[in-house]
Amino acid sequence: MPNPPRRLSRRTALRTAALAAGAAAVPILATGCQDEPDRSGTPGATEGPGGGSQPPPSSDPAVVAALTTAATQVEQLALRYSAVGQAFPALRPQLANGVSFHATHVTKLKELGGSEPPQPGKLPPLPKTAAAALADLAGREQQLSVAHATAAGKVSGEPARLLAMVAAAESQLAASLTKKRAAR
Repeated sequence: MPNPPRRLSRRTALRTAALAAGAAAVPILATGCQDEPDRSGTPGATEGPGGGSQPPPSSDPAVVAALTTAATQVEQLALRYSAVGQAFPALRPQLANGVSFHATHVTKLKELGGSEPPQPGKLPPLPKTAAAALADLAGREQQLSVAHATAAGKVSGEPARLLAMVAAAESQLAASLTKKRAAR
């Protein structure tokens, strides 16, 4: 008498799907948002006039507003990172990627937006513990990720790509801050 065929349980199927999705995401998380300086990073994208030069600042008021708002928000977050690093020096190595990415993002947003964002206002007080400060940064990163992804959907071309890149980096930074915190 033949054996009946083995059936996967629903739990096993879901677990396998989750592991496969996680394994596929690992290379994406590891790459970050560091493009080659002379390429946009988008496969098939054409370079603007003058080869790999930065496109001219936008003159569209909606695009300028979106990029200026994003630059202001990222600058505020960068200041928050600095304040956390000052208050909790042991966290500085863990915050280094965020500091570096945000500095680059602010520069690119200013260049493409063609305007200087207003000076960030006063920062809210920092949490009292290092773990709470990391959780605060992770939450702020995730909030800005959603805001910048939404803004990217409202513009097109290079501004949309830049805002989407910033949103992706913020999402990855939020995940890395949460992961580091959970490991402690």
